[in-house]
Amino acid sequence: MRLLETTRMNSWEILLIALGLAMDCFAVSLGIGTNGMKKTARMVLRLAFHFGLFQGGMAFIGWLAGRQIAGLISSFDHWLAFFLLLWVGGRMVIGSTKQEEECRKTDPTRGGSLVALSVATSIDALAVGLSLAIVDGSIFISSSIIGLTSFTLSVSGYLLGDKLGCRFGKRMELLGGLLLIGIGIRVLLSHLLGT
Repeated sequence: MRLLETTRMNSWEILLIALGLAMDCFAVSLGIGTNGMKKTARMVLRLAFHFGLFQGGMAFIGWLAGRQIAGLISSFDHWLAFFLLLWVGGRMVIGSTKQEEECRKTDPTRGGSLVALSVATSIDALAVGLSLAIVDGSIFISSSIIGLTSFTLSVSGYLLGDKLGCRFGKRMELLGGLLLIGIGIRVLLSHLLGT
């Protein structure tokens, strides 16, 4: 009975960690959802799939890498996340000032933008994976929970952003870009200030 209680507690802890990690995915998806483009189910699933895959995958890679890689990445991971989010957010801010036809050509759920966002939102999962290597042996379950939670919150954020974008148009795209930049600044400051 005691063993079952310990396992259940660990599952809840992993779920709470997964929710914490997925908040950036939710916020970024919310921002992207406001871009005013016509949305398709494929775009939503592509974004959510990549965010979930990168979150779960980074946790798994962190677990495999152990302590050695932590020292190498921790010195610049916050700068990497900051610049990636600044780049994508800046493109959205600039896109909000362009004509509607020009803006529709940019799909942040494809190519370099999608990879940059996936990496930027999953860097923290690498550190979580490193800590899971110390305290938890069930990395397959942990990384799956992290990935599925990120997937679910990404879909929710994207669809909510789409509703807001339809109602408020270009102002929401501008707000979405500023939100991504704000997340990047928060990541940078939290590492620099040690909070």
